[in-house]
Amino acid sequence: MVNNKKSKRKSEDNRRGRPNQKPQPDVKETWKPKTVLGKKVKAGEVTDIKQILDRGEPIVEPEIVEVLLPNLQSDLLLIGQSKGKFGGGRRRAFRQTQKKTKEGNVISFATLAVVGNNDGYVGLGLGKSKETIPAREKAFRQSKLNMIKIARGCGSWQCACKTPHSIPFAVHGKCGSTEITLLPAPKGTGLCVEKECQKVLRLAGVKDVWSRTKGQTRIKLNLIHALFEALKQLISTKSLPAHLQELGIVEGSIGTAEKTMPSEEELGIEPEQKEKKEAEKTEIKRKTKSEK
Repeated sequence: MVNNKKSKRKSEDNRRGRPNQKPQPDVKETWKPKTVLGKKVKAGEVTDIKQILDRGEPIVEPEIVEVLLPNLQSDLLLIGQSKGKFGGGRRRAFRQTQKKTKEGNVISFATLAVVGNNDGYVGLGLGKSKETIPAREKAFRQSKLNMIKIARGCGSWQCACKTPHSIPFAVHGKCGSTEITLLPAPKGTGLCVEKECQKVLRLAGVKDVWSRTKGQTRIKLNLIHALFEALKQLISTKSLPAHLQELGIVEGSIGTAEKTMPSEEELGIEPEQKEKKEAEKTEIKRKTKSEK
């Protein structure tokens, strides 16, 4: 009787979510790199993913991203739709399609995954397979290979706090007939965009944004790809050195960006000019409050 009680307690403990598995080994220990870039990362010669993305080197091994960004978070986006009497119309992570062959109907599953570190780096990947688990693994792998760096800032004239909580300027993306425009928003606005797009922006580190969409937005796959194209423009669009300080533009993670941010003396901003700009901003804020 005593042994049965102990076995029951163990099974209950496992069901409650306590760790009943062996701890997984570190990726850096088990990983055997095959590319030159992967060998440099494992040897410690490359310690920042920003160096790789700035040089435009292709990332072929997902372990490179796992080592350089250890605090990655991932999520599956709801691009599919469940079928049946009770689940019809409900959103699901896997999009199911069928192909007519001589053997019968061949079912295929597709899913879209997003990974990010909540601090300026985000990746998107699509995976397809005849089963759900291989499709999910392919999507996570592809999202790590498609990692990009984005620029954040405070481009809203209503805020001007110079902190990287939003985007520095408006960007536009298109995929198929679906178009999306992201606009800077003041602090506290939140993510005013479609739910699945919110997941991508949240993992990218954007907290406040307005959006405008056009076309067949109910096709979630095209809408999310259009959003990703818009995020790419945040880096491809060049900014003047004076705007970096004025809009608080940060590329990539905040910790590494503060080291490379030019000072006011390097930008040639005199103290008198700085006082004038601050006075103008306070005047604009006062007028907007009085109008409200």
